[in-house]
Amino acid sequence: MHVCEILDRNETTLSFEFFPPKTEKGANTLFETIRQLEPLNPSFVSVTYGAGGSTRELTHDLVVRIKNETTLDPIPHLTCVCHSEEDIDAILRRYAEAGVSNILALGGDPPRNLEHYDRAADRFQHASDLVSFIRKFNASGSHSNQRGFGIGVAGFPEGHPATPNRLLEMDYLKTKIDAGADYIVTQLFFDNRDFYDFCERCELAGINVPIIAGIMPVTTVKGMRRMAELAAGARFPASLMRAVTRCQEDPESVQRVGVHWATEQCRDLLDNKVAGIHFYTLNKSDATRQIYQTLGLAGQTA
Repeated sequence: MHVCEILDRNETTLSFEFFPPKTEKGANTLFETIRQLEPLNPSFVSVTYGAGGSTRELTHDLVVRIKNETTLDPIPHLTCVCHSEEDIDAILRRYAEAGVSNILALGGDPPRNLEHYDRAADRFQHASDLVSFIRKFNASGSHSNQRGFGIGVAGFPEGHPATPNRLLEMDYLKTKIDAGADYIVTQLFFDNRDFYDFCERCELAGINVPIIAGIMPVTTVKGMRRMAELAAGARFPASLMRAVTRCQEDPESVQRVGVHWATEQCRDLLDNKVAGIHFYTLNKSDATRQIYQTLGLAGQTA
């Protein structure tokens, strides 16, 4: 089922993101986490994708395993970096044969092991190019997925790290939607005002697709610092930082503070009828299950 259809059937969708482990032990541990989260009945789950081949096959294997061994609907990430047109066509055909219904199309980051990698060699320079190609693939009819793929793209409530000009940022996002994207999943944020402002700016730019909010609970001080690196300077509100600082020597208290903060974010988003909430789980189940339990969400989606 396409994500837009899932969004139409639910007042607010609830979904999870996982990343493919690099070892068999890690894969088994992750699948146990997925089994723990499965009873929460998420609307869908997404699986991330590494640049330069680092986790490409692992992503495909995990997506297919989720599709075949659980009741969950997996959405693989797909990026532009290090890909030819033939590569993307082959990947899409594999997912079509596996019965996958949706793709999250992303620009992607250069591979870390290729310090001087030249993006000019890539067939797809921007996520909008990838969206256009997937749309053409859908229309070609030369594959087993007769309905084609639903297509999601990324949005950045705090601003895209590579585009300081926020007017230009919205132009780029509009280009992705005009190319054929069906919905937006946002990068993580910690102040809902940033998200609501982003939604208003989308409306002003003529972007009228559903916007799913990305939430990542702080669970450790180290993880908080890591988020700031991965999200290119994620803005932590002073009140959150103050609360974490007060208990930074007690890991359990740090997690309680982070989960409480994320829970209040979700409560506010639900009260404001957000299209969806996408939990960045970091391949763990505790924080997400605690949020579900506090808000009475278990089993609420379909």
